[in-house]
Amino acid sequence: MNVLKNMEAIFLVSAVLLCAAGYASATPVPLSVPASKMAIADGAHMQIVSVHAKRLSAAEKAAL
Repeated sequence: MNVLKNMEAIFLVSAVLLCAAGYASATPVPLSVPASKMAIADGAHMQIVSVHAKRLSAAEKAAL
């Protein structure tokens, strides 16, 4: 059996098996989650990202 001739079929079969295994092993998500257990962002716990950088001028952009 020449493996190189059947490589596409081998890839497709392995992709289908991996998708089926992933679908079968997935845990169900509970539909009714109480609001007290949900993560709600408030002002005290919200993470803020600040970027301190200058913008490039047109000449600097052209140099890149």
